[in-house]
Amino acid sequence: MSSTHVDIHGHPVMVDVTDKKETLRSAEAEGWILLPAAVLRAVLEGNTPKGDILKVAEIAGIMATKKTAELIPLCHPIRLDSVQVHCDVCAEIGAIHITCFVRAKEVTGVEMEALQGVAEAALCIYDMCKGIDKGMTIEGIRLLKKSGGKSGTYVLGEEGV
Repeated sequence: MSSTHVDIHGHPVMVDVTDKKETLRSAEAEGWILLPAAVLRAVLEGNTPKGDILKVAEIAGIMATKKTAELIPLCHPIRLDSVQVHCDVCAEIGAIHITCFVRAKEVTGVEMEALQGVAEAALCIYDMCKGIDKGMTIEGIRLLKKSGGKSGTYVLGEEGV
């Protein structure tokens, strides 16, 4: 398999997308931040020292999607048409489930933007709650599905179908 991000001399290159057609692209990603009991209690009671951590994390996730090309080398800067980040407390397992859904009419996919949104939302929650307990764990950041472009639709668990 040839590399798309390295030229014939081994130098890094950004993939040339000038001949690609704009199509509707979408991607959804998820992740989890596991909370120690003290953090979970503070979140459920709404008395975290830094305010409404879930809404702030959702905004941070949205902002991060727009900065993806600045943070990931060789990633194309693209115009995003829609971004949604949701942080939902799952008290029964002591965690916050984070999802990010991104859509754009573009020449390249939006998977990295969706993953970036989840990662930043999780990091924001960690930052806002670390004063309560630093024992939080971020895990399970993954692409759930994507559509559009040459490679078509991907749904986690349906690989090779």
